[in-house]
Formats: sequence, structure tokens, C-alpha cells
Amino acid sequence: MTAKTFLKHLDEKGERWLTLPLYTMVVLTVFLEVFRRFFLSYSSIWSEEIARYAFIYIAWIGASAAIRERAHIRIDVLLPLLPNKARTLLYIFGDIMTLILAVIALYWSMEPVLNSIHFGSVTHGLRISQAWFLAAVPLGFSMMVIRLIQSMKRDFSDLIAGRPVFEGNKLFD
Repeated sequence: MTAKTFLKHLDEKGERWLTLPLYTMVVLTVFLEVFRRFFLSYSSIWSEEIARYAFIYIAWIGASAAIRERAHIRIDVLLPLLPNKARTLLYIFGDIMTLILAVIALYWSMEPVLNSIHFGSVTHGLRISQAWFLAAVPLGFSMMVIRLIQSMKRDFSDLIAGRPVFEGNKLFD
């Protein structure tokens, strides 16, 4: 596999590759904990933490995937009524506003991570640095920034070429 092929696969399926092991971890951990509580009358705090923190990572990585597929919830009653050029410009405007918000949030989300590293805070059950789990937020916003730039590049390319704007993949049609 060449580097170009690898990067193409990473671009197309990167979020899936990241979330699949996390989903598996959540399911196995919750299943194990339910089994232990009901059949062994024993539970532990670490399993709840693993499931919770894995789910947090899934949510932030999923936000990036939703930007790539333009699958975030939006009210688009008027969009089909607009001509293609106006619709494309509206999508670009939305992406610019979201990019500004994501950059600001990325900046501010780094502070808790750096504070956790500085003060050496650890999780209650796992006793590992809380910075690993707080890093889900800046990671998610970083991935969102990358996907927003890709989305705007695609939209500008469509606008210049006169192609219809990518409106996202429909879940239910």
C-alpha cells in the first residue's frame, strides 16, 4: 500500500477506524460489568470509567465524521428552494462560522488538558492521568477543523466548476 493510498483510506474511513475499537471496548466493558454485578455480586469503578471515557471519545470523533458527511442536524427547509450557487455559498458561510467556533473551542479546550498535566490529576478508578481523557475535546475539535477545511475546499471547487453542492448523505429516504 502506497502512502497516497493509505492517506486516501485514512481520509475516507479514519473516524470509523478510531471508533470501532472504542465501541467494542464500551460493549465488552458494559457486558462484563453487568455479568459481574448480577452473577458475581461484584462491581468495580474502573469499568464505568472506561465505558464513559470511550463513549466521550466516540462522540467527539463522531462529530468530525458528521462534518465530513454533512450529517449534523440542521434546518434546511429553505435550502432546496435556493439556486445551486446560493445554496453553495450558504453552506460555505455555515462552514466558516463553524470553523471559527471550532478554532475558538480548540484553543479553550487545551487549558484543562494542560492544567491536568501540570497538576498531575488522575482518574478515580483507573488512577491514570486525566489528561488522556480530557484530550478527547481538543482532538475532536482538531479533527473537526480538518474536516471543515476539506468541506470548504470541496464546496469552493463545486462552486467554481458549477457542480451541485454536496448536501450530505441522507440517512432516511
